[in-house]
Amino acid sequence: MSTYLYRVNAFSQDLNSGNPAYVMRLTSPIQKQVMQEIAKELNLPITAFLLEQQCNVYELRWFTPSEEIKLCGHGTLAAAHILWEEGIIEAQHPITFTTKSGHLKVEKVRKGVQLAFSTDAPSPIDITSTIQQLVNVPILKAAQNSDRYLIEVADEESLKGLVPNLDLLATLPVTGLVVTSPSNKYAFQSSERGGELFIDYQDDLTYITGKAITIYKSHFNELLF
Repeated sequence: MSTYLYRVNAFSQDLNSGNPAYVMRLTSPIQKQVMQEIAKELNLPITAFLLEQQCNVYELRWFTPSEEIKLCGHGTLAAAHILWEEGIIEAQHPITFTTKSGHLKVEKVRKGVQLAFSTDAPSPIDITSTIQQLVNVPILKAAQNSDRYLIEVADEESLKGLVPNLDLLATLPVTGLVVTSPSNKYAFQSSERGGELFIDYQDDLTYITGKAITIYKSHFNELLF
């Protein structure tokens, strides 16, 4: 059997926006080191590896060019998109992914692909001089969850003009920084490429919904495994 490789833009339906990812649909297990070497060679923010376990249940692992990570929203969306688009799983059936963060359930809904994640609720923190130095605009509120800071600024213009201090961030005990502002429309990912997503909360779950588009698919040389 062939091993297929797909290039996908998640949270987007065009060529130049959204979060890019590769999805590799495996036919048999491969070593972690090989996955890492493939992700490094492909050199996108995320390469997602899929391996069927049983009907509608797949193992899913995510690799950056430098390391394996425990959770990736856009890599999950891209993987589910491929399974439905290729007709491997019928659109009316949800998908369960087994991951290093536990089981993730994904469904196809009217607005696109809906991901269900356990809510990692943030707690308010003081806006210290160090926190303020992370961004070049005034901060209204700051919070922290298990692995990142969350900062709110006044409006969309402040957000779009923001320049993060990544050198300072690298010295702090978190893995990331999320900056947000009020919007009159929806949750827009205001990155260089941009992206569209919808977020809903219910009990202890956070639902993230977005669309994806396949840029191309190809065969991967299995001799490299």
